[in-house]
Amino acid sequence: MNSKILRFIQYYTRLCGTNDPFVIADYLNIEVFRYPLGRISGYYKYLKRHKCIYINCDLEDHFSKVVMAHELGHAVLHVKENCAFMSNRTLLLTSKIERQANLFAAYLLITDDMLSSYAGYTQEYFCSCTGYPRELIELRLNSH
Repeated sequence: MNSKILRFIQYYTRLCGTNDPFVIADYLNIEVFRYPLGRISGYYKYLKRHKCIYINCDLEDHFSKVVMAHELGHAVLHVKENCAFMSNRTLLLTSKIERQANLFAAYLLITDDMLSSYAGYTQEYFCSCTGYPRELIELRLNSH
């Protein structure tokens, strides 16, 4: 696991008192817009020193939180890159910046306390309770 990512997450969750990516984005003055984006789940855009995250308004709440965490990862780690989150594809991509954004989302949303409370349960049970995709929990568990 990238220690830089973990340091960012610890810093922002301590500063904001939550791991909610929407609250953290608000604190960081990142504008969040919800629009129908078709097959795109969300994207991060940096324009004239201004950070914006666009979330597909047609997503279910639990998945929009995953997309938001991923895009927040881009906003924090890849400030000047413009990045799109493609439904059913981005969690499988292996490019360095996408992998880092996925790790950011996995560690931001799936805390150690959450892992402890679901210890002994299957990944399927965890996913059905949280609504998070299986790839996210697998990434979190396999990236120590």
